[in-house]
Amino acid sequence: MSVGQTIKHKTQAFKGRVTERIGRTTRNRRLQREGRTDRVSGNLKQSGDKAKDAFRH
Repeated sequence: MSVGQTIKHKTQAFKGRVTERIGRTTRNRRLQREGRTDRVSGNLKQSGDKAKDAFRH
């Protein structure tokens, strides 16, 4: 995949980690849930990109 997509997905995963951590600190379950969702989504997108690149080569 393109470098832009890779950066976008890594940023999403990082943002999710930060949001989840803020949710834990403030004991806000909604923020924890949103953060976990963003983190997992970003990681899955990264894995999908890696699989696509593996099949292209």
